[in-house]
Amino acid sequence: MSEKRETATLGGGCFWCLEAVFRCLKGVEKVISGYAGGMTARPTYEQVCTGVTGHAEVVRVIFDPEVISFSELLDVYWRVHDPTTPDRQGNDVGSQYRSVIFYESPGQKEAAERSLLAVAASGLWPAPIVTEIAPLTTFYEAEPCHQGYFRANPHQPYCRLVIAPKLARFRRDFRDRLKEES
Repeated sequence: MSEKRETATLGGGCFWCLEAVFRCLKGVEKVISGYAGGMTARPTYEQVCTGVTGHAEVVRVIFDPEVISFSELLDVYWRVHDPTTPDRQGNDVGSQYRSVIFYESPGQKEAAERSLLAVAASGLWPAPIVTEIAPLTTFYEAEPCHQGYFRANPHQPYCRLVIAPKLARFRRDFRDRLKEES
C-alpha cells in the first residue's frame, strides 16, 4: 500500500450493511459508520433514527487510491444498495436511509456525477436513480456499538436476514476485489 490515503463518504441505507461490504475490499484501510448531511451537531443514533436531524447513516471509507480508486468504490456502491428508492432501503424507511454520495473535493464531485450518469444509462436499475450528490460538511462518527456491527453480531436477526445475504452476493460478484481474509 502507498502512503497516500483518501476518504469517501457514502450513504445507502443502514450503515451496518455498507460497512460490512466496504471493509472487505482490497485497498480499503478502514470503514467508519457515522452520520452526515444534517443540521444537528453531534447527533446520537436515537436522534438520527427519528428522521428529524436531517442526517443520513453513512460510512466513511478510508482507502489507498493506488489500490482502489474512488470510481471503483462507486462501482461497488451502485451494486450493493438500491439507488432508486427515495428515503428507503428495503424495510428501512426514512431520510436517514437515503442514497447519497458526499464528495470531499471537486474531483470526487465530478467522478460521482460521471458515475451516476453511467449507471443510469447502463440499465442496471430499471427505475430512475434518486441518489443525492452533495458536499460533505461534517461527518460525525457513530457510537462505538455501531462500529464493526456485523462482525460483532452475525447472529442478530437483522444481520442474518439482511446483511448476510447482501454480503454473500457482494462476495460472489466482486471476488476479484476482495482482501484475502474476507
